[in-house]
Amino acid sequence: MSGHIESCRAKAPAAAGQKLEKRLPLAVEGADLPEFWMHLEVPALATLADLDGFLRDAWLECCGHMSAFEIRGKQYMLEGAPREEDEESMDIALSTVLKPGMKFGYQYDFGSTTALTLKVIAEHDAPGAGKRDDPVRILARNDPPLIPCGECGKPAVLICANCAYEEAGWLCKACAKKHAKECEGEEMMLPVVNSPRVGVCAYTGPEKRTR
Repeated sequence: MSGHIESCRAKAPAAAGQKLEKRLPLAVEGADLPEFWMHLEVPALATLADLDGFLRDAWLECCGHMSAFEIRGKQYMLEGAPREEDEESMDIALSTVLKPGMKFGYQYDFGSTTALTLKVIAEHDAPGAGKRDDPVRILARNDPPLIPCGECGKPAVLICANCAYEEAGWLCKACAKKHAKECEGEEMMLPVVNSPRVGVCAYTGPEKRTR
């Protein structure tokens, strides 16, 4: 996908007079569930906090948990969050800490952690985001993986949060009713969503539509 995106970019140069800005194409995937992935494009002058906000909106936010990036052995956390002396603030431009080819990590929720792996694919000039509130663009993302019900094999639409920790609990709607009676109840059933945080904590999918 990275090669395809760069090939398409080369075939579609910016229009004459169009305002350009330095942008970083990023590949991001679930560290433990790489079948969930996205290719993003972010202004080089955007901050780690901007990227954190996007990842929360698109894939992760459920209960306002803490988060952190790890870049070259150093952790970056949101401004105002409790930090150790050797930890930095996320209010720093991506261009200051990231370079093409660099891999780095991200964690959301330090209890029931969802970990992501990110890579800077390149750096290039691209049309600016203008006045949009969200500077991050989704260039491509995975189709929702087809996960079978562990009981009957039909497509799973719900997952038992109690059983998810044992890599089980994927259920179709009919089997979920029976499972709920035998397990921890219907309140433990979460929807199957296209995110590496599926089945974790209280995550039910993004609250707003992400581009």
